[in-house]
Amino acid sequence: MTAPNINFQHILDKTLAEISASGRTPTLLLHCCCAPCSSYVLEYLSEHFLITAHFYNPNISEKAEYEKRSAELRRLIAEQPHRFPVSFGEGEYEPERFFEIAKGLEDAPEGGERCFKCYRLRLSEAADAAKAGGFDYFTTTLSISPLKNARKLNEIGAEESERVGIPYLFSDFKKKEGYKRSIKLSAEYALYRQDYCGCTYSSGRKAADQ
Repeated sequence: MTAPNINFQHILDKTLAEISASGRTPTLLLHCCCAPCSSYVLEYLSEHFLITAHFYNPNISEKAEYEKRSAELRRLIAEQPHRFPVSFGEGEYEPERFFEIAKGLEDAPEGGERCFKCYRLRLSEAADAAKAGGFDYFTTTLSISPLKNARKLNEIGAEESERVGIPYLFSDFKKKEGYKRSIKLSAEYALYRQDYCGCTYSSGRKAADQ
């Protein structure tokens, strides 16, 4: 799953078709970075899964910003219609864990090794939460952003899947105009749209939408 030309949307389409044919509704732990990115992903995947939207983002440096994004996600879940129920779950707020993995990479460019370590931090916790909760699948909303590396996210997801023994839902949610749909849904629900990913190193750099 590391080749740069893999079509992750095609893989997702095949998985969803198999789920539909099975006649069952599996559970999904969906790591959510923020409400705007989650809006389209929840709309899309709640047609197929019983979802727990799992908010775990230690990269968000300021607690007030963290709490604002968490509250917006909870509001979105309450207001947005879903075919199957969506519940909210939240990990611990642990910014010290992010600063630990970022040591020595403070000046790394956006989208580089520091970001990859941040992907790993969040996906590892999501994998552990999925295992603890007995979920059928886990994945993340992060790939919806044009600024996030979907290939790397899916590579890490596959590794974490092997570690915990729970399937990772391969995806590239920016495909099928998912990112454009998230912008429309953000306007429809008047969602707070941050203009940086959350960490102190990207603040003010317009590295928007987790």
